[in-house]
Amino acid sequence: MILKGNERGNARELANHLMRGTENEHIELHELRGFVSDDLHGAMQESAAIAKGTRCQKHLFSLSLSPPPNENVPVATFEAAIERIESELRLSGQPRAIVFHEKEGRRHAYAVWSRIDGQEMKAINMPFYKRTLNGIARDLYREHGWEMPRGFKDTRHRDPLSFTREEWQQAKRTRQDPRAIKQALQTCWQTSDSKSTFERVLRERGYFLARGDQRGFVAVDWRGEIYSLSRATGAKTKELKAGIGDPKELQSTETAKACIAERMTPKLKAWAKEAEEHAQKQNLAAQFQREQMVQGHRHARAQLKHQQEARWLEEERQRAARTPKGIRGLWGWVTGKNKKIRQENEAEIARTTERDRAKKHSEIQRQLSERRGLQRKIVAAREKQNAQMQELNREVAKYLTMSAHTSQYFNKSEIKTRERGFSKKERDHYSRKEYDI
Repeated sequence: MILKGNERGNARELANHLMRGTENEHIELHELRGFVSDDLHGAMQESAAIAKGTRCQKHLFSLSLSPPPNENVPVATFEAAIERIESELRLSGQPRAIVFHEKEGRRHAYAVWSRIDGQEMKAINMPFYKRTLNGIARDLYREHGWEMPRGFKDTRHRDPLSFTREEWQQAKRTRQDPRAIKQALQTCWQTSDSKSTFERVLRERGYFLARGDQRGFVAVDWRGEIYSLSRATGAKTKELKAGIGDPKELQSTETAKACIAERMTPKLKAWAKEAEEHAQKQNLAAQFQREQMVQGHRHARAQLKHQQEARWLEEERQRAARTPKGIRGLWGWVTGKNKKIRQENEAEIARTTERDRAKKHSEIQRQLSERRGLQRKIVAAREKQNAQMQELNREVAKYLTMSAHTSQYFNKSEIKTRERGFSKKERDHYSRKEYDI
């Protein structure tokens, strides 16, 4: 189970993120402990209000728990892991919230604690918590027999294509796969032996080398998006300088954007937009199936919840009817019969709670299995879409390069003069090729 935690503030933003339904297919507020409010937003506001009595800015500790993708992990396993984590991080007894998310056939959990000790009104110190979380994560993989990621066995084998949330949002904005972007930039760097070679292979994939404002070396794509080369390739700035040279000799990002914008003619922009929309349509059928499935799963869970609540109320009524009242109740208290009935009721409550929890877990696992089957189709469609987007990048880069090559020999007025003497068929041909302006 991968554990990622961080100290943070901005309780309202965290509550919005955890309860946002646009990115997650199912959201369940599993537990609120130590708060007056019965909803997450209210609980986070309580935590923020208490923190105002201290100087602590990062008054929350947020933790994500991600089990292996295809493992059926019961709620009790998540709860046991959370209990162990809060004990080792000295957060036992602190106000806590647990939220479950489901997306793309995967179920993971978030736990949030208040770091403020209400008695002493100061934040609980958690030194080296990342090291502690990594140790617990390794233990969980061993205890449950899960296949441990290579990066846990040896840090040198960590996934080079992992990406941050900012990189994911940037790729989502351009309708691309963040891993594909990183892989393309890494391939360009690894297959180059000089600055000229690196620039050439970058252009072939739709990227242009430039000087960043703070990051030194960046790549700018034809959409105007900027990518840090040190972050994407994994190479240090010293290595990039040795292979490329002084970043001061490169064009700035603003200059690169201006040059690209000048070469991106209306016809080329329209063609690129059309190609993007065509690639996006490849995934529409699978996405429609996903939406239909998610709605059906939500309806089934709502029905199960309603049935369990109705049965619980009926069973509560029956348990209450077992306890005698009046003189008989007094006599039962004297003889100890009431205590025996109370113990039987408590045992029955434990059994029915476990029964309902097992039924809910079984339904969730059935839905997850069904959703994973559909996810395989979505992944296949997404890979096809990514391949089309990469091909689009190369095609646009080719036309931009042609446009730059043409501008070395003709100015704009000369090109327009030449085009007037062409037939419509010839004009269309050259506007798609080297005379596109």
